[in-house]
Amino acid sequence: MKVNTYSEIWNLDVFFPRGSDSDELQKFIVQTEESIKGFEAKVNNWTPLNSVEDSQYLQELLRDLEEAAKKLTHAGAFIGCLLAQNTKDKKAYSLDAKITSLGAVFQSAIGSLDHHFTTIDDTVWEQLVATEPLKEFSFVLTESREKAKEKLSKEEEALISTLEVDGYHSWGQLYDLVVSKIKVPFSENGEEQQISVGQAFNKFSNPDRGIRAAVFKNWEQAWGNQADILAKTLNHLAGFRLSVYQKRGWGDVLQEPLSINRMEKVTLETMWSVISQHKQKLVDYLERKAKLLGLKKLSWFDLDAPYGKTETKVPYQEGAHFIEQNFALFGEKLAAFTKNAFEERWIEAEDRPGKAPGGFCTYLPENEQSRIFMTYSGTPSNVSTLAHELGHAFHSYAMREVPFLNCNYAMNVAETASTFAEMIVADAAVKNAKDEEEKLVLLDDKIQRTVALLMNIHARFLFETSFYEERKVGTVTVDRISELMLAAQKEAYCDALEEYHPLFWASKLHFFITDVPFYNFPYTFGYLFSLGIYAQALEEGKGYEEKYMALLRDTASMKVEDLAQKHLQVDLTQKDFWEKAVGTCLADIDEFLELTEKK
Repeated sequence: MKVNTYSEIWNLDVFFPRGSDSDELQKFIVQTEESIKGFEAKVNNWTPLNSVEDSQYLQELLRDLEEAAKKLTHAGAFIGCLLAQNTKDKKAYSLDAKITSLGAVFQSAIGSLDHHFTTIDDTVWEQLVATEPLKEFSFVLTESREKAKEKLSKEEEALISTLEVDGYHSWGQLYDLVVSKIKVPFSENGEEQQISVGQAFNKFSNPDRGIRAAVFKNWEQAWGNQADILAKTLNHLAGFRLSVYQKRGWGDVLQEPLSINRMEKVTLETMWSVISQHKQKLVDYLERKAKLLGLKKLSWFDLDAPYGKTETKVPYQEGAHFIEQNFALFGEKLAAFTKNAFEERWIEAEDRPGKAPGGFCTYLPENEQSRIFMTYSGTPSNVSTLAHELGHAFHSYAMREVPFLNCNYAMNVAETASTFAEMIVADAAVKNAKDEEEKLVLLDDKIQRTVALLMNIHARFLFETSFYEERKVGTVTVDRISELMLAAQKEAYCDALEEYHPLFWASKLHFFITDVPFYNFPYTFGYLFSLGIYAQALEEGKGYEEKYMALLRDTASMKVEDLAQKHLQVDLTQKDFWEKAVGTCLADIDEFLELTEKK
C-alpha cells in the first residue's frame, strides 16, 4: 500500500503570511484591541435593570464578548506557534507581550461584567438565564456569577488584572526566555554539540544508557546554572498568586484549580487515594525493568529507556499512516479529520535546533483550524504524542458547531480526547506487534505513560502542594525547593529509584504557566477518565463515535461529575470508577510481567 508523504513542517501562512513580520497580523491585533475596547465600553455603560428586560443588552454584550474572545484567542495561538517554532524570534516575544497586555484588559472587562451579574436578584437571574437565547449559556453565565461572588470588588479585581501584566505573566514569560537560551552539551561521533533542551529531553529515550546518563549529567548542570533565577521566578509567581488568594479570603490553594477544572475536591482525593493503593504494581514493573536492563534500580534517566536490544524506529510517514489506519477503525469522522490535518499541514514535527521543548495543540478559531507542535525523532512515544495532540484537535473539531462561549472546556476534560486517541494507537501497536519481543517493546512504551501519569504527575502534585504551603510563610530557597521536589518524587515513586531529579521543578514548564495553576492533576484525571470512555467504546464498537462526540460537546457546559453521570452513568466521588480505570491500565503491567518472567 502506498503511504502518503506528508510535510513535517506546518503551514502558518494560511493565517498570517510572513509570521512575526506580517502586516496582516499587525492589523489583526489592532482589530482585536478595538474589539476588546468596544466590549469594555459596553460593559462599563451597562447598569443592570435587575429585571428580565436586561436580556436584550446582555445578548449584545455576549456577542461582543465572543467576537473579542475569538480574536484574542486566535492571535495568541498564532504567536504561540511562532515562539515554539523559533525560540529566537524576538518580534514574536514583543507581540506576545502585547497580547498579554490586551488579555489583561479583556479579563478586567469580563470581571466587571461578572460583577454586574452579582447585582441581579437571584429570582430575576433564574428568569433571565431561562429566556431564549440566553438559556443556551445558562451554565457558563451562572458559573461566572458564582465565581464573581467569591472575588473582590470590581475595582480591586480590575487592579489585579492590570498588575498581572508586569507582576505575574511577565515572570512566566521570563521563564520562557531563560529556557530558550539554555544549551545542553552533547557528544556524538566525537563531535561536541550544543543542543536545545527539547532535543536533549528526547535523548532520555535513547537505548544507550551511557548516552542517557551523560545527557542527564549535563542536563542537571544546565538547569542548575539557571536555578537561582528560576527559583526567584517560581517564588514570585507563587507569591503573587497567594497574595491574591489571601485578599479574596481563599485559604486552600486548590480552590482555584478545582474551580477551573469544574470538579469537587472529594473527586480529586478519591482519585489519588485509589492510585496510591495500587502503586505496588507500578513498583513491580520498575523493579522488573531494572533487572531487564541489568540494574539494581532504575534512575530517573532510565524511566523512558526503551525495553530490549531492538530499537524500534518509526519514520514520520509510517507513524502518520499508522495513526490514520487505526483511527479509521474507531470512526469515520475521526479518520477523515486526521487525514485532513496531515494533508493541510497542521503539524510541526521536524527535529531541528531552535524549537521549544515539548508538544502542544492550539486552536485558531477564526479559521476553525488547529495546529500541533512537537519534535518527532521516530520513537514509539513520538507516535503516541502525535496521536495525543491529534486527539486535542479532534476535540475542537467536535465542538465546531457549539457556540464559542460554550467551548471553554477545562484542562482535565481537555486531556480526555487526547488520551483516548493515544489509547487507540498504543493498543493497536501492541496488538499488531510482529513478535513477542516487539510486543514487549510496545507494552513497555505504553506502561511508561502509565508510570508518568500515576507517579510523575503525582510527584508534581505533591511538590506544588508542599511548595505553596511553605511559600505562604516566605520565600523558599533554591536548595529547599529541590529538597521538596526530591521528597515528592520519593513518595510518588515509592522510593523505587536509585537517582532522582531534584531540579525537575526548574526543567518543567508546567510549574511556570500563568494561565492555569496546578497544571498537573488534570492530566491524571483525563487519563483515567478516558479509560472509562475507552472501555465503553470497545464494548459498543464503531457506532460509539457519535456518543463520544456528544460527550465532547458537553465538556465545557457542566461539571465533570455531572458529565460522567450523564454520559457514563458513573459517580466520580466514589472509588468504583477509579478502581476500574486504574485496573485497566495495570493490566498492561500484568501482561508485561508475565511475558518477562522467564527473561
